[in-house]
Amino acid sequence: MKKPMSIDSKLSAVDRLGRRMAARLDASAQELPHDISERLRVARLQALDRYRAAAPAMATVSTTGTAALLTGDEEGRGFWPRLVSLIPLLALLAGLVLLQTQGDDSLTEELAAIDAAILTDDLPPQAYADPGFAQFLKSRLQAGKD
Repeated sequence: MKKPMSIDSKLSAVDRLGRRMAARLDASAQELPHDISERLRVARLQALDRYRAAAPAMATVSTTGTAALLTGDEEGRGFWPRLVSLIPLLALLAGLVLLQTQGDDSLTEELAAIDAAILTDDLPPQAYADPGFAQFLKSRLQAGKD
């Protein structure tokens, strides 16, 4: 029976594969003609420049292994873009207030209907507080189900 591979052994296998691929690419890069290797070098530098220009707010890793989030330049972020970014938060708050208000209204209506039923019923309100009456209602409901 095979033993399951741990995460460390999977990472080391990936590292070994990466090192072998890098070694083969380095060896074959030595065999390329000079003009092709120069074009590849220039293309690599252009790609790195585009990457750096397109992603100024990427996380970078320092030599200690901790990550720092760079916010990029704050130019072009005036008052209106910041105000517009608050719209989703305001919509969320308005929705929560609306839900709370509707919940309170429905609960109030339900309690008012119960109070009206109790007050218009033939039984006195003290009968509802009697534990025997609660048992009577439970037995009546169970008999109605059968």
